Amino acid sequence: MPKEPRRQKRPPRKPAAPTYNPDAPGLAARRIAAQVLFAVLYRQRTFDEALEAAADVKTLPDRDRALVRMLIATVLRRLGTLRSLIDGLVEKGLPRDAAQVEVALLLGAAQILFLDVPDHAAVDLSVRLATGPRNARYAGLVNAVLRRVTREGRERYAAIDSALDTPEWLRDRWRANYGEAISAAIMQAHRTEPPLDLTARSDAATWAEKLGAVLLPNGTIRVTTGGNITSLPGFNEGAWWVQDVAASVPARLLGDVADRHVADLCAAPGGKTAQLANAGANVVAVDRSAKRIERLRDNLSRLSLQAETVAADAAEWNGGPFDAVLLDAPCTATGTIRRHPDLPWQKQPADLAALADLQSRLLDRAATLTKPGGLLVYATCSLEPEEGESQIESFLARHPNFALVPVVPAELPGLEAALTARGVLRILPCHLAEQGGCDGFFAARLRRNA
Repeated sequence: MPKEPRRQKRPPRKPAAPTYNPDAPGLAARRIAAQVLFAVLYRQRTFDEALEAAADVKTLPDRDRALVRMLIATVLRRLGTLRSLIDGLVEKGLPRDAAQVEVALLLGAAQILFLDVPDHAAVDLSVRLATGPRNARYAGLVNAVLRRVTREGRERYAAIDSALDTPEWLRDRWRANYGEAISAAIMQAHRTEPPLDLTARSDAATWAEKLGAVLLPNGTIRVTTGGNITSLPGFNEGAWWVQDVAASVPARLLGDVADRHVADLCAAPGGKTAQLANAGANVVAVDRSAKRIERLRDNLSRLSLQAETVAADAAEWNGGPFDAVLLDAPCTATGTIRRHPDLPWQKQPADLAALADLQSRLLDRAATLTKPGGLLVYATCSLEPEEGESQIESFLARHPNFALVPVVPAELPGLEAALTARGVLRILPCHLAEQGGCDGFFAARLRRNA
């Protein structure tokens, strides 16, 4: 069991967020990265929420906005090991009132060790971050620690167990559920920047060629080059939408949905709704968030696709009945850590029980919306059995009029390894490793018999 990095107890009061004025090239992006990282680590804001709240980020050039994201994501993907490294270089531990100093050290160390930033620039800009009115006395500490990182950090870092980049409660769960080798592969996958996956409305091979991308066996277009999504060929024409290869699988398990009435529950932001509508289904997309439903409508409008949208709690909604129901239920989302590296540091074990209860209620409601003879596909982007396999077994015990319809390998080109003996899907982030990995997903297909 790897030893957790030594941390001093944080004070009960909330430390003040950093506010610095840009006065050196590159400092504006680092300043915003520090503000966002501070909000994630000390205010329990999500990465996306904190970035959206950082108004100054919109004034940056595209290249600097991308740098801000890369800086924060790199720190969060290596948070445990970076903290261990810094703790080893600060003999007495970081001062208890120096949260902003830790942020500056984390950003500096990440640039020195992992990003294409000259060492002297990484040190200088991090020292400048620590020279605000509350932290000027710590500038010397930041300078000294980061200079040691430039000299001995790589060797020290190589000796640190990479498992520390996953909180202990999660890595213990994954080792118990998947074994040492697979859990190690999952944790390693979470430390890498994911590619951009797209689903095309039609002619995926042609769009893959136009985008200089790779066409995966199931038809997903994988873009490995960077850049602003909205500037890519085909965006304005609505030729494709962003959707991880694993997230594209559950809707496909419904088979031919042309002219069928299909409910997409917990539908936003709408990737699966788009799949179903593009396949000719008459879709009703339900989500409890009116704001997310509006975003779904915008996405469908760009794609020139039609679906009925409903802002309602799917656990209580009385629509239908439907020929098919797709339920992509709210979950801990531990399968999406590659794309949301803040997630493992903000989830707690208690979240699992609360979400599992919600999933059970949603499944029971989905059962009532499914016609006799109709299909129900349940999915979550979670790696936890309580949100996947256990949910299905409990559901079948409660609903004897439903039966599992096993998925067969031919339905999973490129992801055959995700098929379990029970005929359900357990897609892991380490699947498709040679092609860049994928999100973790669970999916099961059920038929209502009466």
